[in-house]
Amino acid sequence: MQRCKHQLICALAALGTLVSLLPDAAFARTQVGNICTVYGQKETPIIGIGLIVGLNRTGDGSKNAPAMRALASTLRYLNNPIESAKDLSDATNVAMVAISATIPKEGASRGQRLDCYVTSTFGAKSLKGGRLLISPVRGPNVRETAVVGLASGPVVIEDPDVLTSGRVPGGIVLERDFRTSFIDRTHGNKVTLIVDPAHATFGVAWHIAEQINNDVYTVLHTKPATALGPDRIEVLVPELYRDDPVAFLAWLLKIDVMSPQTEARVSVNTKSKTIVIHGDVQISPVVISQKSIKVEVTAGTEERAPFVTINSQGQDNPQQLDELIKGLQQLKVPNEDVISIVRELYYSGNLHAVYEEH
Repeated sequence: MQRCKHQLICALAALGTLVSLLPDAAFARTQVGNICTVYGQKETPIIGIGLIVGLNRTGDGSKNAPAMRALASTLRYLNNPIESAKDLSDATNVAMVAISATIPKEGASRGQRLDCYVTSTFGAKSLKGGRLLISPVRGPNVRETAVVGLASGPVVIEDPDVLTSGRVPGGIVLERDFRTSFIDRTHGNKVTLIVDPAHATFGVAWHIAEQINNDVYTVLHTKPATALGPDRIEVLVPELYRDDPVAFLAWLLKIDVMSPQTEARVSVNTKSKTIVIHGDVQISPVVISQKSIKVEVTAGTEERAPFVTINSQGQDNPQQLDELIKGLQQLKVPNEDVISIVRELYYSGNLHAVYEEH
């Protein structure tokens, strides 16, 4: 078995060399693993409730009964019970927080540390300088009460404008293993590849399936891949790899395919005033008036004062958004005004792309 697989790897290396010499190599290429993920691999959230102590009189205070009950319960657990609720009347250095973390899609092992995030749930003014007391965390299913990890550690404030949220670096120690199942053994040992949303089209899915079939057939004389839709490809694990599907999947994800065109998308961060343009983002001919600036985007070549005119090469060649932004930058238009212009282009139907603002 091992010798046979070694021969397969050598054959694949030779095949890869041959492919690199073909004329198609002039086109942009990528690997299947760069644009697809394996079905079954998903991130898993874990959550909990805990107490932050050591605050500089910026905690919940005695008026928040749930926080005080949690503190009293913690003291009782530590064999230091309180005699009366009045004993906690000055407990302004404690805050109740929600704890959250994410198990990566690749899985995680018992004893592994993860960063976690804490957020005030009541009246705390700031978590700066606080420390999370050891707290249990559980999975997202409310029916599962088993503890999957323990959280504790000093809080780091990441955003100085939001003092009621923070991060605890390496704050969670996992108490169990998290493993993902990627083989569908009930339906004939199959794996399913999920195409990234930015690349999910019928053409891309068909091309990936065809390329997998071509590469696998050259070596194993079987065509295991079938495109089920624009976002998924089903692949039957060959008999040779039934006992070692990881090796087959490693080969699968390294298969060379044509790099799909990136979906036209505009992402705007209003806080940092950043605009990110993905793919070929086009705009229709339009006249823009923003404060004292007037810009005309047109397919013609005639320039008419008092407009600053941006021309495209013809009516069948729409104007690119990045050219408009370059023109606005030359006019020293502030970033917030540029964002307002891009937003209005989208709302008016003149921006031909997916628009995201956060």
